[in-house]
Amino acid sequence: MLSPDWSTLRLFLHVLGAAVWAGGQVTLGGLVPSLRRVSADAPAAVARAFARLAWPALILLVGTGVWNMITIDVAHKSSALKATLWVKLGVVALSGLSAAVHSRARSRRALALWGALAGLSALGALFLGVLLGQS
Repeated sequence: MLSPDWSTLRLFLHVLGAAVWAGGQVTLGGLVPSLRRVSADAPAAVARAFARLAWPALILLVGTGVWNMITIDVAHKSSALKATLWVKLGVVALSGLSAAVHSRARSRRALALWGALAGLSALGALFLGVLLGQS
């Protein structure tokens, strides 16, 4: 059997955070139409319940992301990797910011716009993370 080490734990926690943050947004986005048929209040109630998992997952992602950056010695990496990393950091910030604005939105249009931006940017960050993991 293979032996896990600290890098295994770091990667596991990072992927776990991404699964909850990005995967949860995709799942919740797909459930909203059905939740609306249950009751007008159901989407908001489920979103509040999801937020109790999602925000700690984002904190876990940021923390393990910092741990990743410390471990890989970014200073000695290629300029392409550094550029991709900076883009990823911006996309992560956009995802968190747009999710925060979404959670405070009141109109259906604003909820849809900010929710879509939060979800798409979360998926973008996930893609960029996979790209960085291949380097």
